[in-house]
Amino acid sequence: MKYTRILTLLFSVSTLTTYAQDIKEQEVKRIITTLAADDMQGRKTFEPGIEKAAQFLEKEYSKAGLQPLTGAASFRQAFHRFNTTPGTQELYLNGERAHDGSVILIGVTTNIDWNEKSDVASVSLPASEQFYESLRKIRDVKKNTIVWVDAAHTEDFKKFYENVQSRGGKFQDSLPTVVLVLKQGEDVKSWQVKANQQVTPLYLSNIVGMIKGKTKPDEYVIFSGHYDHLGIVEPVGTDSIANGADDDASGVTAVVMLAKYYKQHPPARSIIFVAFTAEEIGGYGSKYFSQQQDPEKVVAMFNIEMIGKESKFGKNSAFITGYERSDFGKILERNLQNSAFHFYPDPYPDQQLFYRSDNATLARQGVPAHTISTDQIDSDKLYHSVGDEVSSLDIKNITSTIQAIAISARSMVDGTDTPTRIDKEGVLKR
Repeated sequence: MKYTRILTLLFSVSTLTTYAQDIKEQEVKRIITTLAADDMQGRKTFEPGIEKAAQFLEKEYSKAGLQPLTGAASFRQAFHRFNTTPGTQELYLNGERAHDGSVILIGVTTNIDWNEKSDVASVSLPASEQFYESLRKIRDVKKNTIVWVDAAHTEDFKKFYENVQSRGGKFQDSLPTVVLVLKQGEDVKSWQVKANQQVTPLYLSNIVGMIKGKTKPDEYVIFSGHYDHLGIVEPVGTDSIANGADDDASGVTAVVMLAKYYKQHPPARSIIFVAFTAEEIGGYGSKYFSQQQDPEKVVAMFNIEMIGKESKFGKNSAFITGYERSDFGKILERNLQNSAFHFYPDPYPDQQLFYRSDNATLARQGVPAHTISTDQIDSDKLYHSVGDEVSSLDIKNITSTIQAIAISARSMVDGTDTPTRIDKEGVLKR
């Protein structure tokens, strides 16, 4: 009986290697070592190191035989965020100039001159509503908007005004302009707002390639990871480079290896491979990417984050965030029933990992978008530190996890399995 179990285990372990033999440990090590090398300087967003990483990934995509997204000229999915520095503000109510500090400009326009005849929406923030909660809702407006803030919010308004004046706006999107006006109870018949600010565009780019599906080209499966990290940080001894080997060179290595694997095993559905930028400073890469997609055409998203070490469940295992939100994980498990590898539900629900990674934006659109990880986040002492280097990782573990993803995803890629959609309202309410 014991001898039979040993034979079964040996067969199970070999299954992944047999069916994913294109995913080799030596190649995994080459890619992750390059991405996490000191000369990448920690791949911080907006710094030279991340540009070097982007160029490396473009070459790997080309070598893998990927093509740019339909309509794109290259693998760069370029976009901008913006920093703003406040200038002057003037407010006139019923022909009289109001006191300074009554206007807050939010947006990336350089100059406005609005009055009651301007084509802008006008809304109120009454005393009965929470100031900051209302601001979050107001930021989703579809056109330029003036917001009349009740005097009951004077204290919160002043704090927000002082914060904007001292720090400006960081990493803003090109959304409609919103102007907050602190109203002091006047019966406003006429008004005029003048304001200006300095706007600095910041260049970012996701690295995106695809394989066109043979029979279902308008249905998409996404494999992703983020290629940015923290850059140069406070030194520990003589080391000041946060290399980000596990976070998330391991995930991006998986994306590249899966691209090479599926190029050799042509899919029925189209596959998009994306290395996101700016995850560490707000998930801006995945937010922009999701805005360019038709979520109804995206069948599933495999976001891969930190697979460099043995999971809580031991070797040949990984966990899936938001496991209970769709049958995505159950499909993967079913496809691995003849192997020693297993996927488990996220064992760290208190960490809110489902919302903290690049899967979240597409999940909010209803896509079965989940993150696969092995990190023991509750006890990982190397997380976001200079110690997150290749030498701390288990390359064999990374390789087996990538092989497991490749095999378990085949039925989705081949068009025979379609995971259930995620409840958008449930994600938004969390």
